[in-house]
Amino acid sequence: MTIILTMPDERRFRIVYDHQVATHLASIDSKHHSLIHRTIEEQLTVQPDVETRNRKPLRRPSALGGVWELRLGPDNRFRVFYNIDRIAARVGVVAIGEKDDSTLRIGGEVFDL
Repeated sequence: MTIILTMPDERRFRIVYDHQVATHLASIDSKHHSLIHRTIEEQLTVQPDVETRNRKPLRRPSALGGVWELRLGPDNRFRVFYNIDRIAARVGVVAIGEKDDSTLRIGGEVFDL
């Protein structure tokens, strides 16, 4: 007799973008938009609360309210700040920015790191 165990499908999280994210993306060269959206979908729909090399909880919440950070793109130059609602299975993207050296720009505004 052979017993086959199957694992339940991974819980999928729905991505919800804050209304300000459109402004943030407008300040980033449009050639990077598809990469940003694709990476968000790949990285944050399943296990968005698992720390990886490019995904981590912040030591303190960002000024825009995100408690997690996803780094992506060439030289990890883009940053996505987000919150997780496990009960509703929802990831709320609150900010997307571009980092250059020690300067983070979100929607044209400069944030020091």
